[in-house]
Amino acid sequence: MYAVIETGGKQYRVAVGDRLRVESLPAAQGDSVKLDKVLLMAGGGGGEGEVLVGTPHLPGGSVTATVVGHGRGDKIHVFKMRRRKNYRRSQGHRQAYTELRVTAIHRDDAKSKPSPTPAAAEAEAGAEQ
Repeated sequence: MYAVIETGGKQYRVAVGDRLRVESLPAAQGDSVKLDKVLLMAGGGGGEGEVLVGTPHLPGGSVTATVVGHGRGDKIHVFKMRRRKNYRRSQGHRQAYTELRVTAIHRDDAKSKPSPTPAAAEAEAGAEQ
């Protein structure tokens, strides 16, 4: 089973046991973090099974992860220059991150329902007309 989550303005495809670096989160090392913004879930072994797609988020879907640690990424050098104008600006940046290890993917079946297949959606649209 895997899920697509959103955190820090970015989207990540995660499965149980994955380690990922996300934008810095206010949690201590070893804490458990619950990520509620689940955009998609696909179940079953071998990639088979139902696919649940949110609009934009799945109600009742969540991913639980443990904070492995915090750190800062590689340095990025920003250099601006205008030729022949004696204008030079140099700036550096290191982005802070939180490293997570995904421990569980949850879904509440009572709140979420699978997205219809294209054939079922066409049949339903035809019945409404």
